[in-house]
Amino acid sequence: MRGPSLMQVAIAAVVAGGLALALHRPEPVAQTVAPSARAPVETPASASASVPVPMAPAAAPAAALPATAEAWTVPDPDALPDDIYGRTVRRGRDLIARTSSLIGPDATDPAMRFAGNGLDCQSCHLRAGTQQFGLPLAGIWGVFPQYIGRENEVRTLEERVNGCMERSMNGRPLLVEGPEMKAILTYIRHVSAPERVGRSLHGRGSPPLPLLTRAADPVRGRQVFAETCAACHGAGGEGQRLDAAEAGEVGRRYRFPPLWGPDSYNDGAGMARTITAARFVHANMPLGTTFEAPAIAVEDAFDVTAFVNSQPRPHKAGLEADYPDRSKKPVDAGYPPFIGPFTPEQHRYGPWAPIQDWLRANSEASRTTN
Repeated sequence: MRGPSLMQVAIAAVVAGGLALALHRPEPVAQTVAPSARAPVETPASASASVPVPMAPAAAPAAALPATAEAWTVPDPDALPDDIYGRTVRRGRDLIARTSSLIGPDATDPAMRFAGNGLDCQSCHLRAGTQQFGLPLAGIWGVFPQYIGRENEVRTLEERVNGCMERSMNGRPLLVEGPEMKAILTYIRHVSAPERVGRSLHGRGSPPLPLLTRAADPVRGRQVFAETCAACHGAGGEGQRLDAAEAGEVGRRYRFPPLWGPDSYNDGAGMARTITAARFVHANMPLGTTFEAPAIAVEDAFDVTAFVNSQPRPHKAGLEADYPDRSKKPVDAGYPPFIGPFTPEQHRYGPWAPIQDWLRANSEASRTTN
């Protein structure tokens, strides 16, 4: 099927409007999203938000999700009074939506340049973290502290935020007791109000997808990217950078974020994994897509994210220390040490079912295998 024209792409982007934190498995029953929070102007997701137009369906079926579901309402920060709490919540939202200008490379004060690339937190956490299955921040407050396999320990929400700062934002940790961290936590607490402690809202993370029975194909993904993604994200994945005047006005560096290169997420980010990225793309791209009515085929989502994540990006030092218990390492983690008798390419691109089968059969051996 012929893809939409560039004019259709532009119209779709305008109509839609728009650190992997909370890359958690979603609840089995999904809900539609009807957030009330009015976030600032948004951009498409940084990591593998590489499918800004609909594509023809592929043979691989999508994961089964309900056609209709209960609405998910997020408290509106703009409805809060102009007091210390209200200002702090809105400051936290701004830090999520305008990261690059407030605590990133475009911050006026060099000491405030914590994020190291041109992305904003909402490049992955859509609509300032309020979009259901768009890696929301809403609904994560009550599930921390939580065990995280990457460190093989229980981590606080502050530590999880800083994990995104170091990986997705390719930067350095925020001060745990600093005003920026407090504002982000206050915002997360406010938009998480409907959840109950210990039980997150339906719609966390991104929905599961049926894994391909073949390897994801970066060569085919290159074609998918050229035909459907480059119009927004650039032929070289460089994104659409705003001119200085507009960037200063909206507080962001990019209209559409870069998907690889020095201004994108590094190779230790959750979005650098093909399965994680494909789930996000399938549920959220193009902007305006919902998990209930995906616009891109499953096979295309895997192939295009395989291509995107095969491109050069910043390297995070010390990745060999991730997942001290190797049995907890995701099968699609693209950096060593690798789990089981499989090639690095199979970990990066699949097929992943044989790796999963091996892990189930060798759970003890996999704890230390390289």
